[in-house]
Amino acid sequence: MPIVVDIDVMLARRKMPVGELADRIGITPANLTVLKNGRAKAVRFTTLEALCDVLDCQPGDLLRWEPGEEEAATA
Repeated sequence: MPIVVDIDVMLARRKMPVGELADRIGITPANLTVLKNGRAKAVRFTTLEALCDVLDCQPGDLLRWEPGEEEAATA
């Protein structure tokens, strides 16, 4: 998948455990794990806003696009 989720990077920079982040943004640790492992099909803007607020970052710090094999072959 060409969208990469870097929540782990921001958690490490903030020295924050996953459970604490889940509590502070109001989602279950299981749902946060699905999101941070890139298995989520979508993310609500309210969740993204809460992540940015708690982690003191921008959406681009959490999500980035990397060309996949198909995109790289056509470039």
